[in-house]
Amino acid sequence: MAILGVDPGSVATGWAVVAGTPERPQVLACGVIKTQARKPFGERLATIQDRFVEILGEHRPALAAVESPFHGASARSALQLAHARGVILAALSKAGIVTAEYSPASVKKTVAGNGRATKEQVAYMVERIAGIRSASHDLTDAVAVALCHQTHHRLARTIFRQVPVAEKSTPR
Repeated sequence: MAILGVDPGSVATGWAVVAGTPERPQVLACGVIKTQARKPFGERLATIQDRFVEILGEHRPALAAVESPFHGASARSALQLAHARGVILAALSKAGIVTAEYSPASVKKTVAGNGRATKEQVAYMVERIAGIRSASHDLTDAVAVALCHQTHHRLARTIFRQVPVAEKSTPR
């Protein structure tokens, strides 16, 4: 099952399609959608949307996970990130792809074992787990988001498979 991981941004949006298992993940494709910071913001959002729709059509992921915004960014940065996430979430919804959202701390905890891991530590673990080495934190963060969802999705499937379904009781 192919899982798309996304690290959204208004200048650089990382994406990765991962399959396999949490023990043996396979990165099928990954990249960074880059926009030109000097272009009007609407054009940058359109670039993200157009390229994202192409990626969805080309790789056809079954599930997706998007990193949620973090606190501490400036109001302007947070608003621009929210717009970029909105374009991405709308494209995923329109394609009918069930999407989960994970906080940066949750992604870091799942991949690196520490919710306060640095970007370098996450990149190191992505290289160790998935064999991806990249100078771009946007790309390694996207792989980390996909790996996080792969792990959580498998755990949820295992738990729900083991939970017995309650029998219907008939009134007496």
